[in-house]
Amino acid sequence: MSTRIRHDVLSCLRMPAVSYTHIETPVGPLLLVADDAGLRQILFASGRHPARPHPAWKEDRGPFQETIRQLRAYFAGELEEFDLPLAPVGTSFQLQVWKRLCDIKYGQTISYGELARRIGNPKASRAVGLANGSNPIAIVIPCHRVIGSNGKLTGYGGGLPIKEKLLALERRQLRLL
Repeated sequence: MSTRIRHDVLSCLRMPAVSYTHIETPVGPLLLVADDAGLRQILFASGRHPARPHPAWKEDRGPFQETIRQLRAYFAGELEEFDLPLAPVGTSFQLQVWKRLCDIKYGQTISYGELARRIGNPKASRAVGLANGSNPIAIVIPCHRVIGSNGKLTGYGGGLPIKEKLLALERRQLRLL
């Protein structure tokens, strides 16, 4: 009975209006998703698992003007730190990991083990890897800056070639625009 009541109560709550848009970038098309709380997702719209907008979302480029401006500046090598209202949804552990990802400086990389140490749980490198892989705001929350302890590139939602391009851009070894 409580499940049914809870379901009925939840169905009456006002859901925030979610907007989305697509942009073309040097690493392929991206799907941007936001609501009143801020930027919720930046997803790769091509590749093995292309992101698609949810049918309930409204296509509207308006809320994304600043995000688009900053992404273009980043790809042009003119922006090293994003300043956007972010509103990722995740567990408290994921949110903690994603917050620490934002502390990794432009052009630098760290290992999963180092990231686990930075969140105060040095034995959690696998869990950190899973949280890193669940990052909903690619590029802006720089999960591409985390590499294997041996210095090799490891998984990336957009694919390793994109991770390699982003790191080369940040090391000023590649111009994307």
